[in-house]
Amino acid sequence: MIPHIAVILTDPEKRIIWVNEDFTSITGYTLGEAIGRNPGKILQGPDSEPEAILRIRRALQTQVPLKDQITNYRKSGEPYTCKLVIHPVFNRNHQLTNFIAFEVDGTAIIDESDIPLLNINEKYRSSSLKGIDEVKLFDRLKQVLEKDRLYLDPNLTLKYIADLLSTNTKYLSQVVNHQSGYNFQQFVNLYRVAEATSKLMSDDLSNLTLYGIALQCGFKNKSTFYKVFKEVTNQTPKDYIRANV
Repeated sequence: MIPHIAVILTDPEKRIIWVNEDFTSITGYTLGEAIGRNPGKILQGPDSEPEAILRIRRALQTQVPLKDQITNYRKSGEPYTCKLVIHPVFNRNHQLTNFIAFEVDGTAIIDESDIPLLNINEKYRSSSLKGIDEVKLFDRLKQVLEKDRLYLDPNLTLKYIADLLSTNTKYLSQVVNHQSGYNFQQFVNLYRVAEATSKLMSDDLSNLTLYGIALQCGFKNKSTFYKVFKEVTNQTPKDYIRANV
């Protein structure tokens, strides 16, 4: 399954200037509700750990990257474990221009080590204004894939998406690799497998063969479906069904 990764971009004074749709999915706050506000002011609550708050404040004050976790609160008031990475962003003159944070709902994932954006030991590829453009393009890619379900087209190409997003294939391929850790085909297949896991559990599709479901999810043939499904889930489709009935 593809985890929601909230992205928060602030100005040097730590006021929100942009959030992605995953931020809204996790927290319930829209861009309009978040813009101009301090992330801690709207997300922290009574059980937010004082030690974590202090570590975050120190990192912001000293302008150094930080990886941590803290109890945050959704707009509904529900608490959740937030696993986060925060990076300061500097221009070519080494002046602080922004802070950018990547956050996931720790209650929804088991291991964040496979999420490149949360690996602070890796060279951060968005530590520049150009890098922020990468993050925004990646977010636009996810939006068009999810909204229009383009991954269901077995003939979907990198060039088609690049043209749709008014960019070029080389740059888009680079962005996908930098932001997700996958190549374009692998990234699209994550959506196809997520679609397949949903359909495998649907009573409405119980009359379909596994190959029939694979075709509905954007796979061209049965062997590719089995191979990709096992790579993503560590289970064959049949094993997945047995484990989830």
